Amino acid sequence: MSGMTVYFRILSYLHEYRFRLIVACLCAAGVAGMSGLYAWLVQPVLDEIFIARNQLLLTVLPLVVLGAATLKGLFAYGQAYLMSYVGNRVVAEVRQQLFGHFLRMSLPFHQKHSSGRLVARVINDVNEMANAVPNVIRDLIQQGLTLLVLTGVAFYQNWKLATALLVVMPVSTYAIVKIGKRLRKLAARGQESMGDMASSLKEGFAGIRIVKAYGGEHVEQQRFAKGNATYLRAVTKSAQLGALTSPLLELIGIGGIAFIVWYGGFSVIDGQMKPGEFFSFLAAMFMAYAPLKKLASANVFIQRAIAAANRVFEMLDTEHEFVHDRGRATLPAISRSLEFQNVSFRYEGSDDPAIAHIDLAVEFGEVIALVGKSGSGKSTLMSLVPRFYDPSEGRILIDGLDLKEVTLASLRAQIAIVSQDTVLFDESVRANIAYGRPDASEEEIIQAARAGYAWEFIEELPNGLDTLIGENGVTLSGGQRQRLAIARAILRNPPLLILDEATSALDTESERKVQAALAELMKNRTTLVIAHRLSTVQHADRIVVLDEGRVVEAGIHHELLRRNGVYTRLHQTQFHDVPAASTLP
Repeated sequence: MSGMTVYFRILSYLHEYRFRLIVACLCAAGVAGMSGLYAWLVQPVLDEIFIARNQLLLTVLPLVVLGAATLKGLFAYGQAYLMSYVGNRVVAEVRQQLFGHFLRMSLPFHQKHSSGRLVARVINDVNEMANAVPNVIRDLIQQGLTLLVLTGVAFYQNWKLATALLVVMPVSTYAIVKIGKRLRKLAARGQESMGDMASSLKEGFAGIRIVKAYGGEHVEQQRFAKGNATYLRAVTKSAQLGALTSPLLELIGIGGIAFIVWYGGFSVIDGQMKPGEFFSFLAAMFMAYAPLKKLASANVFIQRAIAAANRVFEMLDTEHEFVHDRGRATLPAISRSLEFQNVSFRYEGSDDPAIAHIDLAVEFGEVIALVGKSGSGKSTLMSLVPRFYDPSEGRILIDGLDLKEVTLASLRAQIAIVSQDTVLFDESVRANIAYGRPDASEEEIIQAARAGYAWEFIEELPNGLDTLIGENGVTLSGGQRQRLAIARAILRNPPLLILDEATSALDTESERKVQAALAELMKNRTTLVIAHRLSTVQHADRIVVLDEGRVVEAGIHHELLRRNGVYTRLHQTQFHDVPAASTLP
């Protein structure tokens, strides 16, 4: 995407604020007009007051200058405030839009992009835009108009001399464009490095226990140092180029001024110009240097903003999963069955399927346990139900409806997931339990907490339900965190449950209580249990055994043990003292 295309896309966000922008432009025009008036007033001051000794003009002109200064100050204030207001609102809108877009991206997208890099897009890249947009919009309009008005004053005083000076403009423009292209590349490189640093920071802080336990402080420092060094090189080179812009323009500008003094001096001596006209022209040129310099500085910010915006818009232009969702029907409350019909799935970039030709019918209210060794496809199969992924082959039906034909929102509204990797948010206990039902009453939240055996410890917290639990519930024990997650699922009250060894983090006493709560919860609803410990699923309605992505056995606990197959071997691995299958009654 070209630089101008990107910048015009940024400006497209201004439409909502067009009234304020128009007023700001009028204020900028007022500032430019007052600046031009200053330059023009040099002529009557010199010719009429100092040479012609006009007493009346001597009385009036100071009042005119004072009035012009007052108006310029008011216009400048209005323009600066309105431009900042509009620019900051635009940036906030882009940041909110980008975060919302990331939340709607598919699970494969988040697995490809580290969370640190995504955070860098939302924070650092948008901050680059925030630093540039308000100031750049202000400078482009105000300084551009000021430069235009002062150029008009110069042409009014001596069009020949002004035309000769226009030769300097292409030289200045060429220098600005060349430097700008290089700055944009350096800015993009710096922003990529910032993403790497953000990723290193997040991983280092999130895994601080492991870092300390394994003495990995030095390793993490080295990882961070690589990104830091790359970023330093990029910003140093960017600073070098940015610092070069102003002196280069000043050299070109002073060359032009030197020509004005030489040519204008001859014109005054020969009587072709009045002294007042010459000094007014000279004042306009000197005053034009400041806006020209600010426009050059604005170019530095523009290039950084374009590089950042390009990365932001690249993400916004990536289609999220709801765009690809072909489902149009709203899924009614699940009441009959869940079916897997010849379902296969392979991950992107992999030649071998993670699961292959799965045929499984689950009646409403059944408890189905999926067991198998690590990598057998249990989690992959369960990820297809809420459509985190879509099958490569086959189809999944709920009550006879293909999941691809129903909307993602209506499907996921009927599913609750409790995994062994508990995810909690840096919010209150209340907010975490009510995450799936933010409109739940306090009574409902308390009932869910009691059912999940979480109320006993919630009552002991400093602020009860309103206690903040820190990032991922860092202030709670592992068992407490798991019970909050179970209470969250209980409150959602879905017809379909997915439990990924939901009691793995609990001690014996807590596990007994929560197993009782889960047994009550699983009544009259379909439950899919991913089991790593066979002791937790022996009472499931059916146990489905997966091996290398295929269903190899299915049945109840004792039946599977008698078959002396994969399930028996898994059982013997976990329970060495269990008698052989042939000795079971």
